Amino acid sequence: MAFKEIVTKAIIGKGKKYFKNNYEIEPEIVPTTILGCWVINHNFKGYKKGSEVGVDGSYDVNVWYSYDNDSKTGVATKTINYNENFNVKLKENAELNRDTDIIVRSLKQPNVSKVDIKDNKIVFDVEKELGVEIVGDTKVKINIYDDEEPWDVIEDDYTEQVDKEIDSINEEYL
Repeated sequence: MAFKEIVTKAIIGKGKKYFKNNYEIEPEIVPTTILGCWVINHNFKGYKKGSEVGVDGSYDVNVWYSYDNDSKTGVATKTINYNENFNVKLKENAELNRDTDIIVRSLKQPNVSKVDIKDNKIVFDVEKELGVEIVGDTKVKINIYDDEEPWDVIEDDYTEQVDKEIDSINEEYL
């Protein structure tokens, strides 16, 4: 019995991280009431950053509010850029190198969890959860058998019948 090593791509590190950040928007008109708040256009990209993984991303936050004693409405918009760092634990004998691929997933899309009006500004919290997978070269050992099974001789009825007829021929007939 022997072993062979196969080099293949596999996940060599994986982790997730939860983020909660506080932001503010100062609208042109002083708001009276917050009517709604939502996050759109979430984009992100992962990259190697030394022995860590970095994620650059952005999203837009839109806050719908009323003003003038709740008689009119407006929307305040803010684009938020972020840079997050992950210290992902790698599997044994694995390392980040130029052939390593970084896959980032949004496990929980950015969402406004709390919004208030303070000092004529809209303050809000955004929560998100990002997952990172690191794909790199790894080795897999497989068990191989050096002993090849011998070939079986296949005899069918036709071959046996022909052999018997040949044996039964009288060679002195002529």
